[in-house]
Amino acid sequence: MRIGLKSRKTALAVTVVLGFFILVTVLAPWIAPHDPIQVNLAHKLQPPSWEHPLGTDHLGRDTLSRLLYGARYSLGFASLIFLSALGIGLLIGTVAGYKGGIVDSVLMRFCEGVMAFPSLVLVLGLVGIFGPGLAQVVLAMVMVQWVYYARMFRGMVLDLKERNFITAAKISGSSTWKIIRRHIIPNVLPPIVVMGTLEIGWAIMDIAAMSFLGLGIQPPMPEWGAMIHEGKGYIRSHPELMLYPGLMILLVVVTFNILGEALADRYGVNGAFERGRIHDGKTAQRIAGK
Repeated sequence: MRIGLKSRKTALAVTVVLGFFILVTVLAPWIAPHDPIQVNLAHKLQPPSWEHPLGTDHLGRDTLSRLLYGARYSLGFASLIFLSALGIGLLIGTVAGYKGGIVDSVLMRFCEGVMAFPSLVLVLGLVGIFGPGLAQVVLAMVMVQWVYYARMFRGMVLDLKERNFITAAKISGSSTWKIIRRHIIPNVLPPIVVMGTLEIGWAIMDIAAMSFLGLGIQPPMPEWGAMIHEGKGYIRSHPELMLYPGLMILLVVVTFNILGEALADRYGVNGAFERGRIHDGKTAQRIAGK
């Protein structure tokens, strides 16, 4: 469902909010009032106070400090997942679309095989093989997600390589890699910008989901999904232990989505970024605003 936001003020507002979260992520070690993993059972489940602005959890750890440090894991690793999967997908999708033939067939059949299974099921299976842990979750998500980007970029390249400026570059004697670097990749940058703002929100929710299930980041390190998991045992007496990290996830994801919709309007991207549904050249053309 499209939000339809075209206002520059809205885009500016969400950019400011996103910039605030990024700043918090970078400065968390300096602005957090307490050590996020320091246990103090004498101060467990305390209400908000000057010393602990958001209170403490069931182990006496400062909730605000854990939220601040949790942003480092959620935002930082979500960005890592997106950039890694995007880089692999961009390389393979571009090569497959430009080269065609047996190279394209082999790579795309492999992608279709991966996409035949729900991504969450594959991630859970890979994490089961690798073992629980944030590094394993990141690796599993990258291994699953790059195929969607590869399919999208392949469709875009199939359209672009028939354009006159690509033909002119071939006639002039430009090598394949030079054409890809100078003519193909620059023409897919606007969709990449839009995709980044939308997919990072998905990655944040995926990391939180894995941590909530106990497969992601392991205690005592703070992460928003892990904090929700730890707080679920106190949902009746202290629901704020789940409410605070849940609100952080909601706010960040909504901010990314609103910014993505605003950028989509700016670049003429017409809503083709529903996750996992970018499979053909026509969709790619809509993404590129052709």
